[in-house]
Amino acid sequence: MTRFVWRAGTIAIVAACAPTQPPPVRPDVVGAVSRSDAVLEGAPPRIPATFPPGWHFPSGGSAAFAEHAMVASNSRLASEAGVEILRQGGNAVDAAVAVGFALAVALPEAGNIGGGGYMLIRLTDGRTAAIDYREIAPAAAFRDMYVDSTGQLTNASIVGRAASGVPGAVAGLTSALARYGTMPLARVMMPAIRMAAEGIVVDSTLVRSIAGKETLIRRFAGADIFIPGGKSLQVGSRLVQPELAETLRLIARDGAAGFYQGRVAQQIAGEMERDCPAGVGPRQRASHACGLITTRDLAQYEPAWRTPVESTYRDYSVLSMPPSSSGGITLIETLNILEGFPSLPAFGSASYFHLLAAAFQRAFIDRNARLGDPSFVNVPVEQLTSKDYARRLRMTIAPDRATPTAGITPAEGNNTTHYSVVDSQGNAVATTTTLNSLYGSGVLIRGAGFFVNDEMDDFASQPGKPNQFGLVQGESNAIAPGKRMLSAMAPTIVLDPEGKVLLVLGARGGPRIITSVAQVILNVIDNRMSLADAMSAPRIHHQALPDTLRYDRDGLDSETIRRLQDMGYRLAPQSLNEAKVTAIIRVRGGFVGMDDPRSSGAAVGY
Repeated sequence: MTRFVWRAGTIAIVAACAPTQPPPVRPDVVGAVSRSDAVLEGAPPRIPATFPPGWHFPSGGSAAFAEHAMVASNSRLASEAGVEILRQGGNAVDAAVAVGFALAVALPEAGNIGGGGYMLIRLTDGRTAAIDYREIAPAAAFRDMYVDSTGQLTNASIVGRAASGVPGAVAGLTSALARYGTMPLARVMMPAIRMAAEGIVVDSTLVRSIAGKETLIRRFAGADIFIPGGKSLQVGSRLVQPELAETLRLIARDGAAGFYQGRVAQQIAGEMERDCPAGVGPRQRASHACGLITTRDLAQYEPAWRTPVESTYRDYSVLSMPPSSSGGITLIETLNILEGFPSLPAFGSASYFHLLAAAFQRAFIDRNARLGDPSFVNVPVEQLTSKDYARRLRMTIAPDRATPTAGITPAEGNNTTHYSVVDSQGNAVATTTTLNSLYGSGVLIRGAGFFVNDEMDDFASQPGKPNQFGLVQGESNAIAPGKRMLSAMAPTIVLDPEGKVLLVLGARGGPRIITSVAQVILNVIDNRMSLADAMSAPRIHHQALPDTLRYDRDGLDSETIRRLQDMGYRLAPQSLNEAKVTAIIRVRGGFVGMDDPRSSGAAVGY
């Protein structure tokens, strides 16, 4: 068998990913040996990437290496919480649950117990599972609840109490642990409880995050915790969250019932009623600052176990999340379209980005029109993930010109965080969770210490009109009581041709999650980049509507931009903060992992 080379970089946490004042790096956590090349049987040879001269992240960067196990997340503290559990003998699911609760403390803008998400599990014996703990619309929700008397869409689906769906995070994490974990809930929650009770050191990333959403946080009760006494938190100070610590203790003691029943449930329902005028009927609540979640909604919430969507891409196997997430189907449809080309053009060329944009565009047309909660919508999973369907879509792509979205007929939510975990036995978990917007709806549950989501905006509040991410969606994703809103989250696991875990990845960034995850996979498999280069490379995004090809500012050279414009693309530069991938890759002798260089988290292992 041929031996192939993976360029893994120096064995250390990537400097660009570290907080301003990171804790001391312990050699026993991240590895102490410098290793520029890690060899893995069965993988194609790595090729040094070439990026435009003005690009922000040079090629040849480094990533963290660990011999036994690895956790990569948007928070170093949360990653360390997961490794703490792994070191105690926990498996990847135990660690993933620990990371999930730790993120609620360490990453308040996105880590949460007031939102929801998806977890994809692949065990070393080959078993796979997917748990959908997406938020659901409260029983009092209705189709046009965010449309005013003039027919205009309000912002009540984004800010305030009416924006929140029934949270699913606690139910999902506890259910995953009960089915596939090996440790008691109280034990895996110990790191999160300790961080909340004893406090975390405030870094510059948290200070900037709070400053960027200060108006929203001040509008509700969050200011008491995150802007105490009206003064911003200072770098190096300690953030203690006693109310959140007590909420976590209740969950650790009582399981999901500690959140969905009793005191916490009453605190959530009570916050929904705060400032609500007396006598307001259910159809007027959204326009009167009233929330819809009741204790009954909370008591009735259940996560859904689902079968992962699976496909192949150039002899690699791809596992991802099924509906109610759109991420897996849209990702697989994109890869199926691209797989039909014997090889892709050179990375960075106009021809390369043209094929990617065309594939994304066609997959998003299906995503926006045909996907939704499978309990409410008949989703044609088999058709949309089939190779034959992709072949027919591929035939509509012209080699040298863009196709307007309006001319394509199918053949028939920045506050997200992703983390990846692999353990020493080869079990792998990819988890993406969200509050939707940064700090969700802005509403902090008084006495409980956590923000709640604004996921109701992920529904098509007015089918055919754009939401806050510019997505134009159809009736399949219209609001209905008890329905899960469509998501773009795409926790994904890629297996090598021998069936072993190769990549564990996902992203934050609304609809850009799907295109970013796809591009990292393409960078590893087709472009043969190291993980550091695959994560650092410039990215594009096309979501069908608006009919615009977005690209990372400074990520395309002038000649590529000119050629894409000549092909008929309308181009728009996008911020580097739009999408952030978290990934782990298996190499010979261990794992390499990293958080996106656009982000501030870290990969930690042992």
